[in-house]
Amino acid sequence: MQNQDDQTSAALASDIAGKTIFSILLSISFSHLLNDTIQSIIPSIYPVVKNSFHLNFSQIGIITLVFQLTASLFQPLIGFYTDRKPQPYSLAVGMVFTLTGLILLSQAKNYALLLVSVAVIGTGSSVFHPEASKVAYMASGGRRGLAQSIFQVGGNLGGSLGPILAAMIIVPFGQSSIIWFSILALLAIIVLLNVGNWYNHHMNRMREKVTEITKGHGLSKTKVAWSVVILLVLIFSKYFYMASITSYFTFYLIHKFNVSIQISQVHLFLFLFAIATGTLLGGPIGDRVGRKYVIWFSILGVAPFTLLLPYANLFWTTVLSIMIGVILASAFSAILVYAQELIPGKIGMISGLFFGFAFGMGGLGSALLGMLADKTSIDHVYHVCAFLPLIGVLTVFLPDIGTKRK
Repeated sequence: MQNQDDQTSAALASDIAGKTIFSILLSISFSHLLNDTIQSIIPSIYPVVKNSFHLNFSQIGIITLVFQLTASLFQPLIGFYTDRKPQPYSLAVGMVFTLTGLILLSQAKNYALLLVSVAVIGTGSSVFHPEASKVAYMASGGRRGLAQSIFQVGGNLGGSLGPILAAMIIVPFGQSSIIWFSILALLAIIVLLNVGNWYNHHMNRMREKVTEITKGHGLSKTKVAWSVVILLVLIFSKYFYMASITSYFTFYLIHKFNVSIQISQVHLFLFLFAIATGTLLGGPIGDRVGRKYVIWFSILGVAPFTLLLPYANLFWTTVLSIMIGVILASAFSAILVYAQELIPGKIGMISGLFFGFAFGMGGLGSALLGMLADKTSIDHVYHVCAFLPLIGVLTVFLPDIGTKRK
């Protein structure tokens, strides 16, 4: 009788693990949307706080650096820990940090408190991303690129909403109106508690199947290490360029084309929405044709558009920024799943490493590019960054791993 029960339980676990669980993927994607909507408020309010706190571009860059460093430094450690001891309810705990930082941000009266506020929000992001990415992996049913894209597109959509909401709420009503966004954090906590319940109930059933669907690749440790280094360099090029847009695109448009703050926020929204579209496409295409090809196209293929951008008028700047967003964004899901396949069984640690490194490079890029803008001009920043995608040529050194989905 016991053997029959064990067989039934094993069959049920295999059946659950073999299916793509879209209800969980959509829940975690929606939570990612809420999380990144809140986080995207930070760069969206830069024109407001630059005037009210009398900040220069270097100080703006430091705000992003503080946020991105706290959002990145803890992620690999949290991922490593949760690989060994899963923490299903850490997702909701991370959102509590975000809620706290949001409240502090709405009440910040000086530059120091502004930095503390974004640091607390960044800590919430550090807790959220590794375990959320693992949930997406667990619910993928083997369609790992698709699952990561669904998870990621929620964050990208949330990131695109920030500038629009900032233009509608924060610009006309001021910094204190940020407090209204706490409603989003509370909603996310409720959703993540439900996801945590599912995770807690299914993690033992899923663990064996998740390990099983990650096949060995036969590469040496040295080859794996060099491949990870190449992937991180590609992340560097992608997120340094992204930092030039997310932190300074509004200033660039205002300076070069004399548009209003609200119009510049709309252009930033279009770029960020294009990123969401590219993210949704990159993962499933990687499942079918191979992740290396997606990485090739995404990083190196965007170079012609970035090289043209500094010389374009307002119309073509809009068109080119949308093309750049779609193409460049398709890489991250492919890079992340490729890395997970390089080092099987370390999903949380790899997710934390790559999310953390991406955030860290975004923060460092924002700080350095802010200093460059102060010393030269905001136009010069885009002339320099235009060459970053050429680093994508390093993709040629990545080995072919993984299987294509038929």
